[in-house]
Amino acid sequence: MLKYTFTKTILFICLSFVSFLASAQKINEPQDTPPEWSKPYPPFQIAGNLYYVGTYDLACYLVTTPQRNILINTGLASSAAIIRANVETLGFKFADTRILLTTQAHYDHMGAMAAIKKVTGAKMMVDEKDAAVMADGGRSDYALGGNGSTYKPVKADRLLQNGDTISLGDMRLVMLHHPGHTKGSCSFLFDVKDENKSYHVLIANMPSIVTEKSFSEIPGYPDIAKDYAYTLDAMKKLSFDIWLSSHASQFGLHTKHQQGEGYNPQAFIGRKGYDEVLADLQNKFSEKTGKKQP
Repeated sequence: MLKYTFTKTILFICLSFVSFLASAQKINEPQDTPPEWSKPYPPFQIAGNLYYVGTYDLACYLVTTPQRNILINTGLASSAAIIRANVETLGFKFADTRILLTTQAHYDHMGAMAAIKKVTGAKMMVDEKDAAVMADGGRSDYALGGNGSTYKPVKADRLLQNGDTISLGDMRLVMLHHPGHTKGSCSFLFDVKDENKSYHVLIANMPSIVTEKSFSEIPGYPDIAKDYAYTLDAMKKLSFDIWLSSHASQFGLHTKHQQGEGYNPQAFIGRKGYDEVLADLQNKFSEKTGKKQP
């Protein structure tokens, strides 16, 4: 009887431990995410060796090189299969993904990152200011955290600072530190080329304000107002031929490109939409802080 009780106790402890681990690893991805975030979208060639492989609104980008490829952003956790299918539809091997990047450590851009990293063995590189949040799956994010992890944690293989270069094959991507939306939000600036010309490309993380709280009510991010001001100023000074962003809706993908259309880099050239979005974000920042733009 004593042996039976002991065995039963050990079994209970083991089951409790397993249950604890499962609970500790539970992902609390918000349930009110817009449907367009997970809606499939046909992949296509943007310009040269740059491709769109994301969903209808969560922008993911594939940069190909002779020495394999770079994937920027992954959308929601459920998007892993969509991204893989998109990459393979374009004729590339998903296993050839060698570097993973993100424009921000929120669940809508990091959701499938852990799964893709595991499958491909790619190196995860991130702005150093987002590394801690990424490592706890968004748990400590100043705006979206506080209720457990919103995506599977990912450990960085390389920490990036403003102006650092990510190299693979003949590609050189420069990371630009654009904090505010997250502490380590960032953009990427690089060149791609086709048979006719070269294009200077900006994948921008537009500094939208994600918190309804007053900036002074966020003790975990005392420099948030300063960071937003820096980012808005820095982004206005950038030069490029083509601009893209973390969300398709931000850069007007669905007006610039219709599903089934052929190769047309010209549709993405220009900065009019970029300046309009930044001006709107500047106004929102000014309203938030009570300081008008000089």
